[in-house]
Amino acid sequence: MAAKGNRVLIYLSCTKCKAKNYVTTKNRVKTPQKLKLKKFCKYCKAHVEHVEVK
Repeated sequence: MAAKGNRVLIYLSCTKCKAKNYVTTKNRVKTPQKLKLKKFCKYCKAHVEHVEVK
């Protein structure tokens, strides 16, 4: 049975090349807006902002 809670899995996509590079979790109650993090993209070979996608 799945655990009940406020945390959901999200994918982070590179804003430059649109590749889905990272999977993480977030608390949907505390952060209802889309998550934006600056992460390393192995395809662009640079630190680029990554945005939450479905």
